[in-house]
Amino acid sequence: MQKPMLIHDPVHKTVILDELEQMLVNTRHLQRLRNIQQLGLVDNVYPGANHTRFEHSIGTMHMASVIGSSLELEQEDIRKIRLAGLLHDVGHPAFSHVVEGVLKRDASLQPVVDGVHFIKHEAFTRQIISQYLPEDGAISAYVEKEFDTDPHVFFREISKIATGDTLQLKKPYLAQIIADDVDADRIDFLLRDSYHTGVSFGMIDVDQIVRSLMIKDGNIVLGSSEGSGYDEDMALTAAESMLISRAHHYTAIIHNPKTQASRMMLLRALEDALGQFEDKNGTRSAREEVVSFFTEYNDDDLLAFIRENASEKSCHLLNDIRDGNIFAPVSRLNQKTISPKIRMTLSTIARSGVATKKLEDLIAGELGDVLVDLSVASGVPKSMRIVIGDEDAFFYDESALANGLVRAISRQLSLTAFAHPDLAKNMDEEAISVKLREAVDRLSPKLLHFIRTEQYLPVEGIILLFFGVQSLFQDEKDGFISIPRLRHITWLYRTIRHLRESVRLKNLFDYSFHDKYGFPYSEKLFEDIQKLVAMGIVDEDLRYYEKGGRFRQSYEYVLTWDGVQYARTLADAYSPEFEEIMDYLEMNKHAIPRDIVTIPVKRYASGKR
Repeated sequence: MQKPMLIHDPVHKTVILDELEQMLVNTRHLQRLRNIQQLGLVDNVYPGANHTRFEHSIGTMHMASVIGSSLELEQEDIRKIRLAGLLHDVGHPAFSHVVEGVLKRDASLQPVVDGVHFIKHEAFTRQIISQYLPEDGAISAYVEKEFDTDPHVFFREISKIATGDTLQLKKPYLAQIIADDVDADRIDFLLRDSYHTGVSFGMIDVDQIVRSLMIKDGNIVLGSSEGSGYDEDMALTAAESMLISRAHHYTAIIHNPKTQASRMMLLRALEDALGQFEDKNGTRSAREEVVSFFTEYNDDDLLAFIRENASEKSCHLLNDIRDGNIFAPVSRLNQKTISPKIRMTLSTIARSGVATKKLEDLIAGELGDVLVDLSVASGVPKSMRIVIGDEDAFFYDESALANGLVRAISRQLSLTAFAHPDLAKNMDEEAISVKLREAVDRLSPKLLHFIRTEQYLPVEGIILLFFGVQSLFQDEKDGFISIPRLRHITWLYRTIRHLRESVRLKNLFDYSFHDKYGFPYSEKLFEDIQKLVAMGIVDEDLRYYEKGGRFRQSYEYVLTWDGVQYARTLADAYSPEFEEIMDYLEMNKHAIPRDIVTIPVKRYASGKR
């Protein structure tokens, strides 16, 4: 029997690896992660941020076992979640998420496996764990002996746990420990990124967070087995601290202009290199090379590929990154300086990598020698539940702070023009800002119209549904306007699931639902509703109500004035679909849960304030 391996980690101190974990660490799949920086090019901003995916994987494994032990899982299950934590990033490409960005912007380069387009690193992680690792003779023999099971069956389960595939597991909570709103992966990267960047994201009380996790009906929830009000409060506070850290992490690191500029420089150079490689060797060879980005390449390999295949101009971009000549922002628009209509338009465009690239290219063509970057935040909490008394509810429904932070993360949006520092110092930034705003106002609606001709946009289906309800109940007279405020978000879930059964509406409401909370729920639909709130299209209002001797909080929704104006343009663009939505609403008018709010028209019309 092999001796346990001790790893001295700056975040978790001593981490101990058993024999199988050591065997996996010594595979090429995990060793590759030693030379992939966790935060890509962020060390251009924070010099200490040169930690790697390898040490993050070790840390995630450790945190998984801490959570599993706190939950008093069986020893075999703890071993499984440790392995899943160790392996959860084995399919991650070099330089953070730049490669995935390229694939979203050019579908022709997306590898296709068994008819499925591989875009995200989780797909490659599943493949490596479930298909490649069982082919290792020593590892396969150890698993068969130690776990008394077929190695292929064993590693298929590990792959599902590692990638958060809860629907395919008998014990979904195992996957939630690795990939959920409050999980081992997030806890480790927040602690580790804070340590190496030197940026304090706020205190994360790991012990309190871990103690606040429990299993209920097969799922990880926040709460306490003792069920006291104080324990519930502490569970909320612990989870809130983690969400605060997540919001600060995005603002300080991911949304930092210098980080964005470095990423855009590398992305453009990689796009050029892949384009040149594809022209020379064909699309099939280009796709095969992309697979290597996820399974073989480290950071140095990717830079070598770019230098070997890219144009001289793109190689100059790499030289600038190497020499610290990071492009400087010469104009920057964000959620505070863009109207709700354009904000919503840009947010919708950003969902399409192809459209994002087209907009950036069009604007750059008008501004001159610049790189343009459209960035939006992602990854808001969608599924964490908290036990309140004898029931459980969504974390963001029980915490006004969490709800506000979800909104803060959702509204992070920027459109930035970057120029080489030698050029930037001689540019008229005020004139460029005027040109940027004019280009955005003119080009983004046209591009969005073009996208609609190619595909349905489900987020616009939600707006049309809100507008339909508004059209039914709105009344205006004597300087006052009466508008409907939807009382229950669950009505939106149920209605959209029903409407998507229509042949005409199934693509407009292309959301997947499950019923594990006792009602139809869609993580993507919730995220889109939060986007509408964050972009100023829908207003969200907090309300308190009494139930079972406890005061609970809920949220009600109404179209803003800007949302109404935006929706009117959509009603024309989706005329047949909107007509069918209105027919359904008319027939079910009595069942729509709403309050009627009457306010002065001038107060409602934001443009007249």
